[in-house]
Amino acid sequence: SFMQPHIRNAYMSTACDVIARFMRLSGREVVFLSGTDEHGEKVQKSAEGKGMDPQDFVDGVSVNFRDMLSLMNCSNDMFIRTTDGYHKKAVQHLWNKLIENDAIYLGAYEGWYSVRDECYYTESELVDGKAPTGAEVTWVVKEPSYFFKLSEYEEKLLKLYEDCPDFIAPSSRKNEVVSFVKGGLRDLSISRTSFKWGVPVPGDDDHVMYVWIDALCNYLSALGYPSDESGNCGKYWPASLHVVGKDILRFHAVYWPAFLMAAGLPVPKRLFAHGWWTKDGEKISKSLGNVIDPVELVERYGVDQTRFFLMAEVNFGSDGDFSDGSMIQKVNTNLANELGNLCQRTLSMVFKNCDKAVPKDIGDYTPEDEALFAKLRTLQDRAGTAIANQAIQDYVQVLVSTVWDANKYVDDMAPWALKKTDPERMKVVLYVLMETLRRVAIVYQPLIPTAAGNILDQLTVPENERTFDHLETSPILFGAPIKKPVGVFPRIEIQQEELVDA
Repeated sequence: SFMQPHIRNAYMSTACDVIARFMRLSGREVVFLSGTDEHGEKVQKSAEGKGMDPQDFVDGVSVNFRDMLSLMNCSNDMFIRTTDGYHKKAVQHLWNKLIENDAIYLGAYEGWYSVRDECYYTESELVDGKAPTGAEVTWVVKEPSYFFKLSEYEEKLLKLYEDCPDFIAPSSRKNEVVSFVKGGLRDLSISRTSFKWGVPVPGDDDHVMYVWIDALCNYLSALGYPSDESGNCGKYWPASLHVVGKDILRFHAVYWPAFLMAAGLPVPKRLFAHGWWTKDGEKISKSLGNVIDPVELVERYGVDQTRFFLMAEVNFGSDGDFSDGSMIQKVNTNLANELGNLCQRTLSMVFKNCDKAVPKDIGDYTPEDEALFAKLRTLQDRAGTAIANQAIQDYVQVLVSTVWDANKYVDDMAPWALKKTDPERMKVVLYVLMETLRRVAIVYQPLIPTAAGNILDQLTVPENERTFDHLETSPILFGAPIKKPVGVFPRIEIQQEELVDA
C-alpha cells in the first residue's frame, strides 16, 4: 500500500541519505529532498474508500513517510508535499510556460489507463488484458484533455541519451528507456476532467493536471521555482541526481526531460533507478502477508544495523532478497565481530596499559605501520569513487576490507604479547590502531552515523574534526584521556522462534 512506508521506501531513503551525508563530509553543499506525491485519482479513490476528505487522508499518509525518514535517521534538508501551496503555484507557472512555448494543446483522450500505475498504455503494451505491471486497466471514454507534444521530443531525447551516456543508470535500465523512445512517442495526456483531486489547470477549472506533470515539478518547486530569491534554483538546478524506483523511471527519463526542454530549463545530470526487495526469495505483497515493516526491523536490530544491511547486501540498482538469517549474519560478522570487536580490544588495551589515555612519546613507525597508513590514505578516494557512481555496496566493501586489514595487523603485531616483550612497541601499535579506527569511523559516518559518532567519541576525536578534510590533518592527540570503552555493536542473539513472521 502506498499509505504505509515499507522496506522499499526505507531502502531508497537510506541510499539517498548515505550519498547526501558523504557529499556534505566531502565539503559539498547539498539539498537532499524527500516528500510525498499526494494528488491523483488513486488518492481520491483511496480517501473515498475510507470515507475521508482527500486532504485529511494525505495529511495522515505524509506523516507516516516523515516518521519513516526520522526512524531511519535520514538527514533530508527538505520534505515537500505536492499539496503545499507553493508547489501548486510552481506547477501552474510551469504549465503557463509550456503553453507560452506552444508545447500544450487541447484535444480529447480515450484509451487504456491504470489507476494504480498512474500510467496510460497502448493496446500493444497490454498483457492478457492487463498493464505490463500486472495492474488492472480501464478504458477511459473520450474525455477532453490537454496534451503535451511529447512526439516532438523523440530525436531530442535520443540525442540526450547519446550525448550524456551517464544520464541513466544502471545501463540495463538505460537500454529499456532508449528502446521505449525508439519505439515512437505519442503526445501525452496531461489533464483529466473525470476527477477533481489535483492542481487545477490555469484558466480552465474543469481540468486538473495529470499527476505526473504535477509530481515531477516538485524538484523545481522545492528550490523556489519560478523565483530565485533564495538563490537555490541557480545554485542547485540542474539536480546532480534523482534516485527513483525502476517502476517510475519512464516518467523521469522520458517525460521529465521533455517537459524541462520544452520550458527552456536544463535537465538533471543523472537518474539512478534502484531495484526491488523480495523476502526469503518471494515477492513482497500484502496478499502473501510478507510485507517488511521498517519499524520492526529497527526495533529488532537497531537503526545503524538496518541501514548497514540494506546498503551492504545488494548492489544498488539490482534487486535484493531480505532474510533475517542473512541480516543477523552480516551484522554480527561485519559490525559486531570485525569492527566492534576491533574497537573494544584496542580501546580496552589502551585504557588498561596506557594510564587511561592515548599513548604518548611513541617510537618510530615500522614498515608494517607505514603499509597500513598507505592503504588508509586511499580510503577517501576509493569510497568517493564508489559513491560518485551510486555503487553504495562498493563503498561499504571498501570499509569492510579496511577493517579486515586492521584486524590482520592486530593479529600480526599481537600487542597483548608486546605488553610483556616490548611495551614501547605496544604503544606504537595501539596508536596506529586508534588512528586506523579514527579514519574508518569518519568514512563510515554516512552509513552508520550514530555508531561512527560513538566510536569517534571514544577515540577522543573532537566533533569539529570529523569531516574528510580532517582525515590527514587532525590525528588523535597523544596523551588525551580516554573513558572506559563501551561496546558499540552488541552481537544479535535471536532465538529462531522469536523471529516475528512478517
